[in-house]
Amino acid sequence: MDLNLGKCCGSRSSKKESWRSVLLLAYQSLGVVYGDLSISPLYVFKSTFAEDITHSETNEEIYGVLSFVFWTLTLVPLIKYVFIVLRADDNGEGGTFALYSLICRHIKVSLLPNRQVSDEALSTYKLEHPPEKNHDSCVKRYLERHKWLHTALLLLVLLGTCMVIGDGLLTPAISVFSAVSGLEMNIKEHHQYAVIPITCFILVCLFALQHFGTHRVGFVFAPIVLTWLLCISGLGLYNIIQWNPHVYKALSPKYMFMFLRKTRVSGWMSLGGILLCITGAEAMFADLGHFNYAAIQIAFTFLVYPALILAYMGQAAYLSRHHDSVHAIGFYVSVPKCVHWPVLAVAILASVVGSQAIISGTFSIINQSQSLGCFPRVKVIHTSDKIHGQIYIPEINWMLMVLCIAVTIGFRDVKHLGNASGLAVMAVMLVTTCLTSLVIVVCWHKPPILALAFLLFFGSIELLYFSASLTKFREGAWLPILLSLIFMIIMFIWHYTTIKKYEFDLQNKVSLEWLLALGPSLGISRVPGIGLVFTDLTSGIPANFSRFVTNLPAFHRVLVFVCVKSVPVPFVPPAERYLVGRVGPVDHRSYRCIVRYGYRDVHQDVDSFESELVSKLADFIRYDWHRRTQEEDTARSVHSNDSSSESRLAVIGTVAYEIEDNLQPESVSIGFTTVESMEDVIEMAPTTTVRRVRFAVEEDRYEEEGSSAEAELRSELRDLVAAQEAGTAFILGHSHVKAKQGSSVMKRLAVNFGYNFLRRNCRGPDVALKVPPVSLLEVGMVYVI
Repeated sequence: MDLNLGKCCGSRSSKKESWRSVLLLAYQSLGVVYGDLSISPLYVFKSTFAEDITHSETNEEIYGVLSFVFWTLTLVPLIKYVFIVLRADDNGEGGTFALYSLICRHIKVSLLPNRQVSDEALSTYKLEHPPEKNHDSCVKRYLERHKWLHTALLLLVLLGTCMVIGDGLLTPAISVFSAVSGLEMNIKEHHQYAVIPITCFILVCLFALQHFGTHRVGFVFAPIVLTWLLCISGLGLYNIIQWNPHVYKALSPKYMFMFLRKTRVSGWMSLGGILLCITGAEAMFADLGHFNYAAIQIAFTFLVYPALILAYMGQAAYLSRHHDSVHAIGFYVSVPKCVHWPVLAVAILASVVGSQAIISGTFSIINQSQSLGCFPRVKVIHTSDKIHGQIYIPEINWMLMVLCIAVTIGFRDVKHLGNASGLAVMAVMLVTTCLTSLVIVVCWHKPPILALAFLLFFGSIELLYFSASLTKFREGAWLPILLSLIFMIIMFIWHYTTIKKYEFDLQNKVSLEWLLALGPSLGISRVPGIGLVFTDLTSGIPANFSRFVTNLPAFHRVLVFVCVKSVPVPFVPPAERYLVGRVGPVDHRSYRCIVRYGYRDVHQDVDSFESELVSKLADFIRYDWHRRTQEEDTARSVHSNDSSSESRLAVIGTVAYEIEDNLQPESVSIGFTTVESMEDVIEMAPTTTVRRVRFAVEEDRYEEEGSSAEAELRSELRDLVAAQEAGTAFILGHSHVKAKQGSSVMKRLAVNFGYNFLRRNCRGPDVALKVPPVSLLEVGMVYVI
């Protein structure tokens, strides 16, 4: 009985601890996730009544807008995101690229290069809902069969990414401008000469402080947003009790129909202002990786959602009794004068917090795009060693600051800023709806009719708002369209040319026999040190190395062909990151190392990468020696004398294991006509066989009377240590790309001018890898694609 009682007490205490941690995460999520969504009451009513509709004595307009706001908040953030979309996570990660990688793991629609069957052996590559045998969905077969749909899906993801970048530009402008506009109540004349300069000053300070990282001031974010939510809910309750206790009746959907029946086209156009009540809802999904499903669900359902509803009801209650207000309709007219200045101060702080969240999200999604080869290389600085995912991108930060200030000065009012921001928000939500409907079918294996119902229901709501935003094209909505078009062109050109460069490398790679034939008889010498040849190929000898040897007839004593690749998973465990194998016989001292990163992984700096790579090579040498000593004598002799092919790769971590994945021929992305022969290899390949081997080679064992294999092991390890002491050289390709003759005008413009301009003005691969100039060897290559 005592033991059972102890178990019960232990389980209760663990449950209390788990709930305590969930509530703590829910509290912390207020400052990171809900900053943007919580400040929407500052500008929703002001933007809605800016031009299209007026506030009449009958109150039909204000009640109709309140009804629309209530049901929009209920259907989109609460039902769609909290109860459906948040469940479509990718190993706990959310966002547009998380949905895309989740889909790519279940169906073969990925356009990423150097894809390998062995990637599916990663622990984070798991399929949460594995399909039954002989039970493929018709949607899955249709998507895999039509290659143009692969490109269309990627373009859809890039569109959502570009709109998020546009939102990162517009949200700080409208948030801070709306908060500072409270000064209009106190500055009777020439208030615009104070509001705009103060807004620009706050924006400059906000972007200038980004390089410190949000972790330094993040501890005050949650209290600020919590104070703001309590403030607007308290003001809402006060206005409801003071001015119109029966305003709750306007929550009935009949007021929406009465509103549209009276206002007709003008009411439909005003929806472009109402949709601003859900700006920031996408952040619940995008920031899922920093918290968890339960924390975000609890914070929104029990705090954020009621506070926002009370805030909008309070504003509507005040406006229903004030039809001849001196000031325009807005948030601050419903704030009592005795608390005006404290509310203004909290509003400005909350707007800064909301802006910080979307700026950090913009950095994150650009880093993901860069990892998947869809964005030019930029410098990524990790601002926190303890908190994963907090990054700073200088080029993007200053570009956003300049554009944000230009937009603030150019538009100068909430109406135009709201029109621009609303279009970007609805475009991102439409992309999420489309991708989630695919997840329901191909990942959750639900009936297609269920996915269609989800798409039609929520898609129709978002299309209604999106169409209303498009009517404001000339009044500000043109800006996110222009920005997304520019970023889409940049990202597609970069991704297209990257894929074509990879195909060129694949077609021009050199055979292993050529490498093994190099020797003193041909005037080729081996120099001390380690040569790291970086390539995108996962097998074969890259053409840039053959060009290097042709011009400089020498290469290093230890040669390592390094492929740093991205895998469509958020994280790759460090123990599974390195795939190591031999290139040629043992005495050639040539290896291949494939380093795999997820789209949310932090890339190592060059010092830790070099030391860890040498450590993994040493572990592989010991593991390979251990494996060969376990084989039969005949098998060992065949293996040691084999020089015609590469050995199988082994994952080197805390537990070493082989991947039964022959990398001959090359594993490549699906969907290109030039490599269709490999598609059948990938599709028909059996489930990857993993053979795990625990091994430990004690130092004392080296002192024992050794066999020839042990002597060979000691010699190889000594050569590796000597080469590391002699120094490491990083051999990278310096490419120039041009379109081949006969290409279309669009392709020549995109490749010859667009890509080369981006390549010259973005970070080079040596900067991205943080290679010291003294250790860098660049090999010029001309790619004709």
